[in-house]
Parts: sequence; C-alpha cells; structure tokens
Amino acid sequence: MSTETVVKNFDTWKSFLGERVIQAEKMGMSDETITKLAFEIGEFLDKKVDPGNYSNRAIKELWDVGTDDEKHTIAGLMVKLAKKNA
Repeated sequence: MSTETVVKNFDTWKSFLGERVIQAEKMGMSDETITKLAFEIGEFLDKKVDPGNYSNRAIKELWDVGTDDEKHTIAGLMVKLAKKNA
C-alpha cells in the first residue's frame, strides 16, 4: 500500500497507524516513546504532505496552530484512535 493511498483515506490511515502501534507495543516500546514517534510523524506530514480531504485538513490546521505540548496531545490522541481502529 502506498503512502499516498494511506494518507488520502482517513479510515485506512487509522487502521495502518493502529497496526504500527500494536507492532511497536509488541516490540516493547513504551506509550511515551510511541507518542513521541507519532509526534515526529505528524511533523513530517505537516511539512511534506498536502491534506487531500477534510479530515486530514482539519488535523493539519489544528497541528499548525498548536504549541509543541498541544501537538504531543494530538499525537497521543491519534495513537489512541489508531489503536482503537487496528
């Protein structure tokens, strides 16, 4: 599955991310480490990917106005949402 396909479909993105979260947990990563990685992914997506739908656009706009602490909160919430949808 290409990165472009995953990012364009929010449901696919949640499932994809959830599978990665579960893999990271099985490898022994802590919730804090997983959230830090989610933050880094968010930073990458913010700089490199133009949101192609309303869901992604809303998340990007929240990310753009957030402080680093708020972005970590968004990252943590995305991890929880992803895990729920894995």
